[in-house]
Amino acid sequence: MTRRGTAEGTRRDHRSAAALVGVRGLATAAHRLDRCRTVDEVVEVAAAVGVEVLGAKLVAVLRIEQDTARVIAIEPEPTDPRIRWRSRASYRADDRPALRQLIRERSSWVAHSVDVAGRPVADGDAGAGDAVEIGSLREIDGGSALASPVVVNGSVWGQLYAMREVGSPLFGIDDIARSEVLAALAAGAVARVDLEAQVRHLVADDPLTGLVNRRIADAAAESALESGLETCIVMCDVDGLKRVNDELGHDTGDDLLRSVADVLRRAADALPGAVAARIGGDEFCLVTSGRRRSEVAEVVAATVAEFPLPHGAAISYGIATTAVTGSTSARHLFRQADMAQYRAKRARARALRAAAPTTADPAVTAERVVVAGSAAIVAAQSGIVPRLCALAAAATETLGGAGWAVLMRRPGDGPDTSPSAVARGGAPVDLTAAESSTTVVEHGPWVVEIGVSATAATGEVVDTSLDALVAVAVLGAS
Repeated sequence: MTRRGTAEGTRRDHRSAAALVGVRGLATAAHRLDRCRTVDEVVEVAAAVGVEVLGAKLVAVLRIEQDTARVIAIEPEPTDPRIRWRSRASYRADDRPALRQLIRERSSWVAHSVDVAGRPVADGDAGAGDAVEIGSLREIDGGSALASPVVVNGSVWGQLYAMREVGSPLFGIDDIARSEVLAALAAGAVARVDLEAQVRHLVADDPLTGLVNRRIADAAAESALESGLETCIVMCDVDGLKRVNDELGHDTGDDLLRSVADVLRRAADALPGAVAARIGGDEFCLVTSGRRRSEVAEVVAATVAEFPLPHGAAISYGIATTAVTGSTSARHLFRQADMAQYRAKRARARALRAAAPTTADPAVTAERVVVAGSAAIVAAQSGIVPRLCALAAAATETLGGAGWAVLMRRPGDGPDTSPSAVARGGAPVDLTAAESSTTVVEHGPWVVEIGVSATAATGEVVDTSLDALVAVAVLGAS
């Protein structure tokens, strides 16, 4: 092993134009490394700048983990198959004394296969450096090699390695100094980008699922809209999370949320450029740019079907796209997707009720209709139409129906004239093939159509309850 300042095989460099170029190269390296934002960028820049700064045939950056080094960047890309093969190998400190000392003592080393006159060094020449490194140089026709530790946060993170071919000057003391400065610059850049990544993780990522948070989703949507490409937002909601939390505990509920995140990640992976995020609670979203709604819908549907959630939970989702809304804001597009998701969630609930066997008698159903309908009327805005719409929606949901409508007979309409539609809601076609029907309730000129599942427990008592509720909605508004 050759230590800096004590190696017999090194020679003292003279101050020259080449040395000045090296200093300028280090300044350039500092500026370029300061612009790097990832570790991959750091090591690529360090290797590329190292070729000029060190006057080397090639420079490689090796990552050291558990006393094993592997090449993660090399410049230029080797064409010699011997060097290419070595760049793909791993090197254990137990097999390479120079690497072991670099890790243990954080010291640079140099090795030469030839002397200053270009003659091969004799075997056992301690002044030429470590025998293993000398042998490696001979195998690739290298004349001189140099390595410096990359120390990050007090630990040896990696190694900067440079090689000159036979016929080039041997690495000397000044080369070691430049190599150590470049390694220190690279180490500082690695520490910085790692810290930045940690800060980004704390600010941008949801700690439970690892997805990005609402802030990043908003930024992704804004960026997608500014691009002018078709932008889709998929809003997702977890059906059954509360039941899982109540019955199995919040730890199981957290696992369920992580499962949902995994489904969203898979969907995002199938839609390059998509951003999957957890909005909060059991709400998630997917933002895409430049993808048609049909493609997004197909991928999401296929992914949700292929990876069902545990514990009987499910994902309800809705999609909004600028292909339908036109130029709009991110906030409006999120709201449209959320409304579509809410409709899907209600439709799923109706489908489940329609598929379930009847468990209540008509009296129980009537009581549920009265409770839900009364609450809806009280919460509605003033006016006959808002109150009737709220009642129709609540009654239809309670009875497991699909769609509802509020209609009105105009003055002068004949007995054969159909009433005019004032408002409609719900889903025109349910998610299942279960048959459904419509109950019609009239009060004066007002006609209310309420969807009813084929399996709902109905009868005269339910019809009477609906008649009374419609009357309350109309007369109370007056």
